[in-house]
Amino acid sequence: MLTINQFIQFIKDNTIDYVDFDYSLWLTWCLTPLVVTFLLPVVIALLLYLSAFTLYIYKLHWGRLRTALITGDKWEAARKVVAIIWDAHGWIWHGYEISGLENLPVNGPALLIYYHGAMPVDIYYFLAKVYLSRNRIVHTVADHFLFKIPGFSILSDCMRVIPGTVQSCSKLLKEGNYLAIAPGGVYEAQFSLNYSLMWKRRLGFAKAALESKVPVIPIFTENLREAFRTMHLGRRLFLKLYTWTKLPFAPIYGGFPVKMVTHIGRPIYYEPDLSPEDLQMKASSRFTGRTDQDTPKDTGQYFTIHSR
Repeated sequence: MLTINQFIQFIKDNTIDYVDFDYSLWLTWCLTPLVVTFLLPVVIALLLYLSAFTLYIYKLHWGRLRTALITGDKWEAARKVVAIIWDAHGWIWHGYEISGLENLPVNGPALLIYYHGAMPVDIYYFLAKVYLSRNRIVHTVADHFLFKIPGFSILSDCMRVIPGTVQSCSKLLKEGNYLAIAPGGVYEAQFSLNYSLMWKRRLGFAKAALESKVPVIPIFTENLREAFRTMHLGRRLFLKLYTWTKLPFAPIYGGFPVKMVTHIGRPIYYEPDLSPEDLQMKASSRFTGRTDQDTPKDTGQYFTIHSR
């Protein structure tokens, strides 16, 4: 009867002539970083589902917790838990910070417009930190396809994510809320290079701001594209697929632990003589100056791990 040691020796004796172990080891070392860059985005997806799972558990036990809560909002405690999870992830992995928080009105409404990264983790961190520091919810507009993803509906209910029309956005702003919109949307997320804005003629945010007469505040996150990227290989194919389906097909890789800082710009206040086109141009010019100032100038800076 063969012992374990004899079996191992038998395998070695019969494979050593057929397998180049040195080459296999070299190949493993070469491919590991590539595999990791595609696995790290999965962590974000898992974190989203962890958030959804937390909310489902909370919803299941709402009857028991109801008497312990003094607020009428059933999502209040759950929202705090989800915000703490994302705030902790941002601080640990990216040393996430907000610069210019004083530009955000403490009590009044504001329309926040932001650049859409390949994976918009910066807005998750931003929502969490603003909620924990200001105790105010930042309502957000998301693409319609997200609402068809299992588990997203409960996240949208709790975190106040909406598909968004000009009318619904204007109504939220008139009620005194914060509202965040990425004018470039999923198109910008997939195909923007070097932080170029891809707003086309999307004027919905400008129309909502002018109708509600609220300030427009640009926010931009430093190193967002250095944390997560989309593949350039097959770009034309992904663009055609997006044109046909309006769904994102470009693969995302990354998850690099770069330092992230969200810069809140100075408000663009309501002017009655501004047209939606003028407001869009005015807002985009703020981003041009911001991106030139806060993007790395050489690739050596891209993967600098943040100091904690």
